[in-house]
Order: sequence, then C-alpha cells, then structure tokens
Amino acid sequence: MDKNKQQELYSDVKSEIIRSKTAKTLIERAKREVPGFIGHYAKFEEQMTIGGYSQSTLFNYSRAVAKVSLYFKKSLLDLDSDEVNQFLFAMAKEKKASSTFFKHTVYGLRFFFRLYDLEDRVLKLPTVKNDRKLPVVLSSEELKRLFKAPQRLKQRVLLSLIYSAGLRLGEVCSLKISDIDSDRMLIRVIKSKGNNDRYVPLSSVILKGLRRYIQSSKPKVYLFNGRIKSDPLGHGAVQQTFRLAVKKAEIIKDVSVHSLRHSYATHLLEQGVDIVTIKELLGHVAIETTMLYLHVAKIDKTSSHSPLDRLYRN
Repeated sequence: MDKNKQQELYSDVKSEIIRSKTAKTLIERAKREVPGFIGHYAKFEEQMTIGGYSQSTLFNYSRAVAKVSLYFKKSLLDLDSDEVNQFLFAMAKEKKASSTFFKHTVYGLRFFFRLYDLEDRVLKLPTVKNDRKLPVVLSSEELKRLFKAPQRLKQRVLLSLIYSAGLRLGEVCSLKISDIDSDRMLIRVIKSKGNNDRYVPLSSVILKGLRRYIQSSKPKVYLFNGRIKSDPLGHGAVQQTFRLAVKKAEIIKDVSVHSLRHSYATHLLEQGVDIVTIKELLGHVAIETTMLYLHVAKIDKTSSHSPLDRLYRN
C-alpha cells in the first residue's frame, strides 16, 4: 500500500472511530449498508449465545465486527488478510482507539472467521498482548464525597450500591427489584460476565437507602429504570451520573464506574477477606484475575514470619 493510500486509511479509520460506538447503532447501519451482513450477524449472535458467551462479550465483539464491515462496505468474507491487517494497523496507530476496543476487534474477527472455518485468516491476525494495568482504587474519603455528590436520591443509591456489592455496569442495570432479598440480606446477580448467577451480601446501610428510593421513585420491574419504567437504566446514564459525581466530588484520579468494583475488591482484601471468597463475590472464573488486587491492596505485612520460629516456641 503506497503512502497516500495508507494516509487515507488512517484518516478514514480516525473518522470512523470518532463516530457513534454503540453496538446497536453500528449493527443497524451495517445491516442496511453491508451486503450479506444480516445473515452473518444472525449466525454470529446464534453461535455466541449457544457458546454461553455473556451479553457484554456479544455487545463488544459484534460492535467491532460491524465497524470493520462498515469501513469496507463489504462482507468480511470478501476481505483478504492484508486489508484486515492494514485496518488494524491504522487503528493501532490512532490515539482515539482504545487498546480495549482494538482487542475486541481482533477477538471479534477471530470468532467470525472461525464460524466459517477460515482458520488461515485467524492465524494471520495479530497477537494481542494482555497488558494488565493495575486498577485505580478510590479511598474511603473519596467514596464518601462521591456518594454525597449527586443531588437525586436515585443517583446516590445507584453509585453506593455498585460499590457495596462490587457490581459490573451491566449487572447493576439488569438488577430487578425481585433480586434484592432483604430477608436473607443477599443480592442475586443473574447471568453475569461468566454467564453464571451469584449471590453477594446486601449491605444494611444500602438497604435503608434502597427502601427510601423505592418508596419515592416506585420502580416497577427493574431496580433502576430508564425513562420508561418498564425498561432498565441504560449504561450511558450510569456513566454520566458517575462522571458528574466525580467532578463535583473533586476527585482527580482517572476513574470509571468499574473503579467502584475495583475499590470494593481491594477494600475487602484490606479488611481481611480471603482472596478465594473475593473471587466468588466478584464472579471471576479464574483466581488469577482476582489476584491482581494483591498488588494494590495495603495489607499489613508486619506479622510475616518463618513458621520454623513458632515450631519450637513451646
């Protein structure tokens, strides 16, 4: 590819990245504008569902596949490996493309090509480095300021609940009133990222806030409804609430809604809860994922000793 063509590709990728990134918008556009995409997407969604992939994974992979299809305006099956890799290269060079979205694009393409037994295409895709950054954790004082910041009770309870139960963004949006078991003091989290249900403790402090919120707002099905009471609250609404609260609380750390979950896990570890229990509470599939918090938790190590010293103590 000559320099002019390559520069044109960079420019096009940049403009495409800046456009709406919501899965629904991109998929609907691809269905209208890309020949054969409707059939490909139906198969893609079917196989991901049968394979037990979570809704968030389907969301991320399908968004990425739709974006690539829209750029070339033709079926992914009609692309050669050089075209795909030139697109990925341009995306990698564009600062507005996050490393997470790049990863989802590669993984989404891998899944798509394997659906059509195109293993040779899969092998030519780049390897994605799993550079795991240490999570940003909010302090107790920062959390107090954050939870106090929103003016509306619904928003204060929403943010407090996410931290109190270590919930993912999609999990809190999907919570129903019936998932709050105040008798057993548990919250049922249904079909989380690992596609498994789990129970987490219900905070007595948050229960008081929930009761006040439910009495005043009267949600119908979902604990936090959107503009229509029968619909769940959207991800964007939660993110916007969090961003405004962070600004008002004068928190300067680079945080997101997911930082509340990171803070939950780290604080539990610092308070003496064992790593295996935290793994179950977070719904992690692998203990290695949970062990990341060992690197950020401030655990008192003054009691470290050699077991031999105590062997002959008596």
